[in-house]
Amino acid sequence: MTIYLIRHGKTEANERHLYCGSSDLPLSDAGREELHQFHYDIKNVRFLTSGMERTNETLRVLFGDVPFDIDPRFQEVDFGIFEMHSYEELKDTPAYQAWLTGDNDANVPPNGESGVQMRQRVLAAFSEIREDACIITHGGCIAAIMEHLFPDENKNRYEWQPKNGSGYVIANRNYRYIP
Repeated sequence: MTIYLIRHGKTEANERHLYCGSSDLPLSDAGREELHQFHYDIKNVRFLTSGMERTNETLRVLFGDVPFDIDPRFQEVDFGIFEMHSYEELKDTPAYQAWLTGDNDANVPPNGESGVQMRQRVLAAFSEIREDACIITHGGCIAAIMEHLFPDENKNRYEWQPKNGSGYVIANRNYRYIP
């Protein structure tokens, strides 16, 4: 079985360095343009997206009008009240400081979900894939899958997170970065 994991193109939130998980944003003009540099030759797979506008739009830019399924369990972590805010805007906020203190992967942002909760949701969805697939999803989701499949790499979620429009192909218990 071969699985492609591709991160959606850039959004305004990516460009402005804002926390953006559950906010349903389109690609930015620059993000749409950047995707045209990628030429993936992926055929005869089941295409899936998280259902978010940015993943659906990325799929259409990269692969045209192909049929695809939506699985919302592949959505990014919900940053709760921190959504659409930057570190600079939040750094002096007590709730933000509390979230960052200790294990911020296990800490739950107010009205959001933890990284641990997101990872459980994503891995449950991933475990149900039984055929060659191309999943257009989010950086945190891809990092969760890669960290789970390749623990001996000892990479953290930031090291696994691909650039927008890039990702990984996984086959025969190996992976390759696809720019």
